[in-house]
Amino acid sequence: MDELPQFLNVLLGDMSVVGPRPHLETLSLEYQKDVDDYLKRHIVKPGITGLAQVGGYRGEIKKKSDIKNRVRLDIFYIENWSFFLDIKIIIQTVLNVFKGEEKAY
Repeated sequence: MDELPQFLNVLLGDMSVVGPRPHLETLSLEYQKDVDDYLKRHIVKPGITGLAQVGGYRGEIKKKSDIKNRVRLDIFYIENWSFFLDIKIIIQTVLNVFKGEEKAY
């Protein structure tokens, strides 16, 4: 339910349904120092859901490998985008909601 306001941003053209999840600006400044190619994830519109999220890399960053894996999957998504990949991510997102996936908050 808390993601519903973000659909307004999709309708306004500021976000996409699928794409890298946005981070707070302060975190982005920190991550770009620690993670190679971090800024590549900013060449596309941010999304409500993404490959990293359905791959289990969502929520709080507890260790460096969490953000590195999230960025790795975000870049993979950008470099391999297709309509069918978006459909697959959307379906997996819906399934994760109903499964009560860990870290899905």
